[in-house]
Amino acid sequence: MSFQSTFNPHSAQAAQRRDAMLARIAQLRALEDRAAQASARSAPVFHKRGQLLPRERIGLLLDPGAPWLPLCSLAGFLQDTKDPEKSVPGGGMLAGIGFISGVRCMVVASDSGIEAGAIQPRGLEKILRVQEIALENKLPFVHLVESAGANLMKYQVEGFVLGGGLFRNLARLSAAGLPVITVQHGSGTAGGAYMPGLSDVVIMVRGRSRAFLAGPPLLMAATGEVASEEELGGAEMHTGVSGLGEYLAEDDREALGLARAVVGQLGWDARAPTPTLARARARGPDSFSAEQGRSLPLPLAGEGRGEGAPAPTFPADDLLALMPPHHREPVDMREVMLRITDASDILEFKPLYGAATVCAQAHVGGHAVGLISNNGPIDVAGANKATHFIQWMCQLGHPIVYLQNTTGYMVGKDSEQAGMIKHGSKMIQAVTNATVPQITLQCGASFGAGNYGMCGRGYAPRFLFTWPNARTAVMGGEQAARTMQIVAEAGLARKGIATDTPEVQAQMKTQYDAIVQKFESQADAFSTSGLVLDDGVIDPRDTRAVLSFCLDTVAEAAQRQPRPMQFGVARM
Repeated sequence: MSFQSTFNPHSAQAAQRRDAMLARIAQLRALEDRAAQASARSAPVFHKRGQLLPRERIGLLLDPGAPWLPLCSLAGFLQDTKDPEKSVPGGGMLAGIGFISGVRCMVVASDSGIEAGAIQPRGLEKILRVQEIALENKLPFVHLVESAGANLMKYQVEGFVLGGGLFRNLARLSAAGLPVITVQHGSGTAGGAYMPGLSDVVIMVRGRSRAFLAGPPLLMAATGEVASEEELGGAEMHTGVSGLGEYLAEDDREALGLARAVVGQLGWDARAPTPTLARARARGPDSFSAEQGRSLPLPLAGEGRGEGAPAPTFPADDLLALMPPHHREPVDMREVMLRITDASDILEFKPLYGAATVCAQAHVGGHAVGLISNNGPIDVAGANKATHFIQWMCQLGHPIVYLQNTTGYMVGKDSEQAGMIKHGSKMIQAVTNATVPQITLQCGASFGAGNYGMCGRGYAPRFLFTWPNARTAVMGGEQAARTMQIVAEAGLARKGIATDTPEVQAQMKTQYDAIVQKFESQADAFSTSGLVLDDGVIDPRDTRAVLSFCLDTVAEAAQRQPRPMQFGVARM
């Protein structure tokens, strides 16, 4: 018997949940808009120099009206400052998957309107993450570079050391047969010079592009030699003398047109996407107008298998009202499944066994998938069911989508005696070694080892996105505070100190509140996204479109046959 929805979208509870979710989405869009506005304040300077802003560049590079999936838009939130009203997210760069001349590509652009495109610590993590996505999903890597390099006033040695991974990944991409194409819009100094140096094709802009290991000030300080920027590393010198650049453009627009032409000549299986299946809401400032870099409601699905797939029979707007903001109320995650799957048709696996763990087969955007979610803690039966189901999906070759909403694995005497540790470990082994693509959505709670067993970030899912209400922690703040309170009371008792005095109770209360605040602030979805612990926070209504796009991406990767080499393309 198939699952029948019992959700009432018109109830008072649904209205409260919807309002809470819409408020969080508004906060998300405001944060994304803050970064766009910060960059746009440099427009007079850019336009005076005859340059385009970073978002305008991406708008001209991408195919008009084609799908675009922004990635890690909140990277660095609360890392530049702890004031949520002043923090500017994004990590100093823009990244996403989109179409150039019909070819699905990873696109990264320095947000040079902010701090001249200086690489921020979380921005480094962001580019390392999207490089891994490009490698795993066999995507050409198109890089729009204009960066002041590292901010020496905020220098940290670990950033210098770990930053080498950025260049290592460029070499890995090229050696894997994945084209690395760089448009050098502005400066690339010191380590930044290796971005074009490790690219397969470099496009430079006359009078604007610069690439040198030491700029004029450092050159004079180190050797006493005096040289102009053009002599050291200008576009004409590199395209006509050193050979670092292949193409010389007169301005940003021509450079982007050349980049589109280079991608068009790759000979890859380019398909013009037809945006007919799903149209996402305006995705904030990381969606682009070809002419002005403005936000547009670009489609996020419709190409590939998704075209013509039957839509869910339940409205996506219901997803706003399904999840409670505090995760203390139960949620039947099958209701979520009905609103993201083709024709709302799901085949539940072992529905009567380990019922708190939900496993089901369905299609999303025309792709056969396995869905795993949680209606409660993962108990012994649930862990065994999930392990069985993961192996079943691997046998069928179907990607697995995890819809996280878990408080973790079941605890207690009965659970321990039943072998919770070994059965939970068995599930974790299955997740770790699954042979099919895995995609994770954190829809609600993601606590304890449940984060691991449900393919959290540490388990390298192909993609991981978060809903604005989601929370991630080793446990809830109140549980952590109460645990520490019990430990403290036991310690005082061993010392013979009474715990019921006003002074001790006040100290206990202060400690309790501090722990709750610490856990709750770190568990917040915007905070974890700021730490690049996901690939982005998404509007729940866009879940099906995002999943369809990701499933199209991994399916296309399975069909692509790059030509790997022993080394990347060496510059001649």
